[in-house]
Amino acid sequence: MMKNNRSYRPSGLAFSCFLTLLLLSFTAVTYAQSGKSFKTIVLDAGHGGKDPGARGKFSNEKDITLAVVLKLGRLLRDSMPQLKVVYTRNTDVFIDLKERGPIGNRASGDFFLSVHVNSTAGRRERIQTGTRTVGKGRRKRKVPVYKTIIHRETATSGTETYVLGLTRNSEKERAIGEYGENVAEEPGLLDKNDPMTAVLIAQYSQAFLGRSVNFAGKVQANYASNGRNNLGVKQMSLQVLANSTMPGVLTEIGFINNPDEEEYLNTQEGQQNIAMCLYKAIQAYKYDIEKGK
Repeated sequence: MMKNNRSYRPSGLAFSCFLTLLLLSFTAVTYAQSGKSFKTIVLDAGHGGKDPGARGKFSNEKDITLAVVLKLGRLLRDSMPQLKVVYTRNTDVFIDLKERGPIGNRASGDFFLSVHVNSTAGRRERIQTGTRTVGKGRRKRKVPVYKTIIHRETATSGTETYVLGLTRNSEKERAIGEYGENVAEEPGLLDKNDPMTAVLIAQYSQAFLGRSVNFAGKVQANYASNGRNNLGVKQMSLQVLANSTMPGVLTEIGFINNPDEEEYLNTQEGQQNIAMCLYKAIQAYKYDIEKGK
């Protein structure tokens, strides 16, 4: 829409502010997306202590996730000693979901990997178990008696990996703001008193989501190459990913209520195979990050 014939020229102050915003946004995106060293990974074994997680016929999720995470940690220690490994738990203890992200934040983590075991909802079946007599006299009659059986076993199998859902972006951005000095390579870049900071934090959040999707794809590709059923990369608003100040994924390594998968997940071979799939994904991701891809 033309208001008049005079061309619009921004004031010197407005133009200066625009350039500053552009430069800071570019700095944030460049830092968040490429060229940053990958020094610390946070390994999160799902559940623990009083929280067993999903239950199978003979095992609990909390024990499988811890076994896999510890095996992965040993692989990283032996083959990538330059990469610092931080555990949210390395024993059978309960750690609140809201505390898991901050453990990694305080350690200046560069990636958050949460390991879980899947389960489907039980299938309910109503069956007749007999009859009972009701009424009196001529109204006396027999009626069926039922009970509900829950079938917990499933034929569903495979692996899937989740990145953070968009509905919890605000939590992610709050965490990034709180730990700004750990996130930004340039001191003072994420100054909470600077109105430009909100824009930069949003840029970091989006860049972290992109990195998370990249990592999740590598994880699923490795599972598939190891013969596991690939259920894909998905998005969900998960608490454990929302309050960490870094890219991150939650990976479901199999279904504990599938008898074959439960058996596999409890073998040394199965746990080592899963740990190796995750190790290869970390290795490839580290290469991408440090090469600026």
